Formats: sequence, structure tokens, C-alpha cells
Amino acid sequence: MKNAIIIILTALLSLSLIGEAQGQCRKYTKKSCVPKLDPYIFNGQVNSALLNEGDIAELMLTFYADQEYRVLVCSEDQLGNVSFKLKDTNDKVLFDNNKHNMAELWDFTSNTTQQIIVEIEIPETDNTSDKLKNGCIAILVGFKETE
Repeated sequence: MKNAIIIILTALLSLSLIGEAQGQCRKYTKKSCVPKLDPYIFNGQVNSALLNEGDIAELMLTFYADQEYRVLVCSEDQLGNVSFKLKDTNDKVLFDNNKHNMAELWDFTSNTTQQIIVEIEIPETDNTSDKLKNGCIAILVGFKETE
């Protein structure tokens, strides 16, 4: 019975810490990342997560024909140079920030309505400490008004 209570308390504490981390990521995203979309208009969709060094994450987004977009991958400094690629659904690389001086954004016009996969890779460090570095990552999309 005592073990069951400890397990339940541990689970509840973990859930509250995850919720707190997500809240901190949202706060970081709104304060530090959204302004970088300017002069594009933020689409209002917040895609953020707390990631560890060595993690790889993917997110699929839809882009509409004849629309100008800015895709921003914004990360906290402790994560270092975050790599990201934008790929079509056939795995063709459309943009790779490794080939563009580790840029954190890409501006483009979508010629067709399409789904694009944003793949993010958090670099591993040579840190000899047992503690993994982690931090917030946000993927944001902005668009330009069409006349």
C-alpha cells in the first residue's frame, strides 16, 4: 500500500513538472520567438516542446498555394546550434539550415498546397556531467497578407 502511494505521488509530481515546463516553453515562445516573425503575421499556432540534447523531433505542417511564409525554429541558448530541415512528404529536402549558416528561419512562397515536415535535431555536447542539457524549442509559422 505504501509503495502504491509513493508511485501515485511520483506520477502526480511528474505530471505537474511537465505542465510547468510546457508553461515555461509557451512563455519563452511568446516573449522571445513570436517577435522574430515580423513583418510576417503569426498564424497563432504555438508548437513548442522541452527537448534534450541528442533529441530528434518532427512536426508536419500544412502550407497553402500562392502564400508567402516564414518558418522559424527558435531555441533557448543552452541547446546550442539546433539543426533543422524542411522536407516534403516524399522526403525531399526543401531547406536545410546546415547549408545556410545555421539560420533559424526560412522565407518561401508555397506554389501548391502541401504538407511539409519540419525535422529538428538537438546537438549532443561532450559534457561529462550526468545531467543532459534541455531547453525549449518552438516552431512558428508566419504569413504575409495577400492583397
